[in-house]
Amino acid sequence: MNRKPSCCARALLSAAALTLLGACSAPTADAPPAGRPATPARPALTVRAATPQPVAWSRTIPATGNVAAWQETIVGSEIGGLRIAQVFANVGDRVKKGQVLVALDDAVVQADLAQVRAQLQEARAMHAEARANGDRARRFQPTGMMSEQQVTQYLTAEQTAGSRIDLAAARVQLAELRVRQTRVLAPDDALISGRAATVGTVPQAGQELYRLILQGRLEWRAEVAAADIGQIRPGDTARLTLAGGETAAGRVRSIAPSIDPQTRNGIVYVDLADSAAKAGMFANGEIIPAAQEAPRALSLPQTAVLLRDGFSYAYRIGPDAHVTQVRVTPGRRRDDRIEILSGIADGERFVESGAGFLSDGDLVEVAAPSTAPAPAPQQ
Repeated sequence: MNRKPSCCARALLSAAALTLLGACSAPTADAPPAGRPATPARPALTVRAATPQPVAWSRTIPATGNVAAWQETIVGSEIGGLRIAQVFANVGDRVKKGQVLVALDDAVVQADLAQVRAQLQEARAMHAEARANGDRARRFQPTGMMSEQQVTQYLTAEQTAGSRIDLAAARVQLAELRVRQTRVLAPDDALISGRAATVGTVPQAGQELYRLILQGRLEWRAEVAAADIGQIRPGDTARLTLAGGETAAGRVRSIAPSIDPQTRNGIVYVDLADSAAKAGMFANGEIIPAAQEAPRALSLPQTAVLLRDGFSYAYRIGPDAHVTQVRVTPGRRRDDRIEILSGIADGERFVESGAGFLSDGDLVEVAAPSTAPAPAPQQ
């Protein structure tokens, strides 16, 4: 027996159908309106691009050591017991060879000189008398008017008087030398590094009055590892960085023939040109072997290399402006650039600065590539 649905059932079925139709036809909340394009991804950072630049940096050998005097000498008086009358030089002065540094009171030695000069005159007078007697004895000896004994006495007296002249002349020379020794002179062109001379003091012979750096020359006694010292030759160039940040240049003069068995380092003696270096300073530096040809390598700005977890990275910019984190092997640093031994290729682009704010795969906006010219090869 067929039964027709009731009015209530028909109404419910109609409402359900309308609800399902409305759900299928209504637009979703996430879907863009019809006819509008999708919103593009926003760059994480605006960066400048840098391309690797070739450099030819000569291989350098690191070294450390002290700056010292090339030759240092102590100057003192050769005569003792005389008071210092005048002092003519001070620490830091440059003096010439033969220049007077100290004058001692010479009153006593001048009196001694006058005495021995008088003795010399006396000896010459006595020799003149003895020579006259000797001439007379030689003239009368053949005639027999003088005995042999008298002749011998006259001739002996003449010889003795001549010896006394020589003795007195030697005493005069000694006294004149003592007078000259009352003036303490610079043994060579030098720079005064220390002074102990004071007016009024009475120094002993050999006591230190001045300490001099001969010719004002300084040297860098650089300690170099035994594995590298064989590559250094006299005449090679050296560059130093002093404690105050100043730089100095030098040239290798000689290499020590032995290696310290404790440190395994050898000493390289580097002559320094005029600079701010002072004796006793400690300096870091490098020696550039002239015999080696400088290899060519690629470099990046130091700001392009990032240190993370003990490794060095750079961000390569792809054609689609997305960056890729690349592990690189850094080498030497010079000025604002760093040598890259591996991990980059010529023609690639890298983030020049701001790498610390990026992650692998980020989208960046490239403002402008670096237009700085390639650095000139440095020897």
